[in-house]
Amino acid sequence: MNVMEMTVLQAKRYGVFTCLATDGLGATAVSMFRRDVSGLVVVDEAGLLQGIVTRTDLLRAASLEPAWATQPVSSAMTVDVVTVGVQERLGAVMELLLQEHIHRVVVVEREGERLRPVALLSSADLVYHL
Repeated sequence: MNVMEMTVLQAKRYGVFTCLATDGLGATAVSMFRRDVSGLVVVDEAGLLQGIVTRTDLLRAASLEPAWATQPVSSAMTVDVVTVGVQERLGAVMELLLQEHIHRVVVVEREGERLRPVALLSSADLVYHL
């Protein structure tokens, strides 16, 4: 099968590392470090998508606020998250990453008007499949 025709579902395991918008940035940094990931999907108590927080967001917060570690994730997260469905083709995801100048998309399933994150697909994941 052509890699570009593979779906996100075929290419990515389910599972995503998350945090809450109310979590502290310091604890979130520790979580990223321990899991060796560059971003966490921010969810609400029901596990529905709220945003994303990345290493770059943490660096930005630390450069702007001496007490950054005590600030909530909501103060640094991105709320306009680029998402794709599980049936999206890898070729389309690659184009989306390049077009939006981003390194990852959140793979979601729709629940009414809300989105449930089921995976995170990064540029590194795409390079792996190439």
